[in-house]
Amino acid sequence: MKDLIIAGSGPAGLSAAVYAANAMLDFAVIEKFPMSGGQMLNTYDINNYLGFEAVDGFTLGQAFRKHAENKGSEFINDEIISIDKIDGGYSIKCNKGEYEAKTVIFATGANPKKLGVKGELELAGRGVSYCATCDGNFFRGKKTAVIGGGDVALEDALYLANICEEVYLIHRRDELRGAKYLQDKVMSNDKIKILYSNEAEEIIGENKVEKLKLKNGKELDVDGVFIAVGLEPNSKLLDGIADMENGFIKADESGITSAEGIFAAGDVRTKRLRQISTAVSDGANCVHSVEEFINKK
Repeated sequence: MKDLIIAGSGPAGLSAAVYAANAMLDFAVIEKFPMSGGQMLNTYDINNYLGFEAVDGFTLGQAFRKHAENKGSEFINDEIISIDKIDGGYSIKCNKGEYEAKTVIFATGANPKKLGVKGELELAGRGVSYCATCDGNFFRGKKTAVIGGGDVALEDALYLANICEEVYLIHRRDELRGAKYLQDKVMSNDKIKILYSNEAEEIIGENKVEKLKLKNGKELDVDGVFIAVGLEPNSKLLDGIADMENGFIKADESGITSAEGIFAAGDVRTKRLRQISTAVSDGANCVHSVEEFINKK
């Protein structure tokens, strides 16, 4: 039985790995995807992570992974399908194997939330996208729309403005919610047209996106629709095990959940600010809580 299993290898999971290695815990990181970094990999421009004035998410993610590897972290590429309480800890069942640990840190992150309008699922991958940095290049010189008003939506609009002919930014409220510096950049960009107090009603197209219909009846001729309306936490594995709040695992900065020996870090837990810096902090805090938990046993 290991001291710790870390579920997820985004910033929170990789930070936890570094701290767990420093604490000389017997641990492993289980990651679903073959590349570490989580949602950070989809971020084109990061300019608010201390020590890196300008860096892309892929580069930062690789640096995090290398740091954890150099500390001797064990990585297991597998998908967790269930977690069960056993004597002295938990059994973590995966597609390829089964592991036991005294404690578990859930750093499973969150996925982009669906908009839920007609045509969204039908045209996903054919003009509908949830990642501008992943798919934006397919729309070089074309017209696109971004739906949302937070940091991700503003970052997507700015990224697309570099390569697209025109970008519509559609937000249901009368003011944007993203960081002020991002708002300033968006508002000063001639290629971005902000449509306040508007909502998407339908994404129209036969085999690809052709139009975006708004609830006010207006139709926009666009080739791509990028949806950035929030996150859906990857917390289903803990349904009935730990307390939740709107799908997020209830935990403060200590990472301690209602389930003994289970801790939550990063975007999957309840918190005010979901950023790389707060995820990294969560990873460190969780390992400290794990040490305290194990030492009390």
